[in-house]
Amino acid sequence: MPQHTTSGEHDSDGIQIEPVVLQERLIRGDKLTLVDVRQGWEHNICQIPGSKLIPLDDLPQQLEQLPSDQPLVVICHHGMRSFHATLWLRQNGFPQAINLAGGVDAWAQKIDGSLARY
Repeated sequence: MPQHTTSGEHDSDGIQIEPVVLQERLIRGDKLTLVDVRQGWEHNICQIPGSKLIPLDDLPQQLEQLPSDQPLVVICHHGMRSFHATLWLRQNGFPQAINLAGGVDAWAQKIDGSLARY
């Protein structure tokens, strides 16, 4: 099992991105697609601006909505569902898929304290 770091841009296999690094990349204007795999009710509580809601169960049917030529940042509540979704996406034609470490909850703690936590 690969080890996941808590600092730096990515861990050793490039599968995760820390919230601070994601914020830097968004501010810089990097072309990224934010894919939120939580349920609609969770997305209604809080969301990272610009994220596209595609619940995990709907992901296989919604692949045509996702660009395969740019990084996809996959988001969930704490980072577990999105981690599994990231692995699945990488196996299904999206090699640049990366998981937001700690999910929207980490984003709320480290980047945007105005987001509701649940």
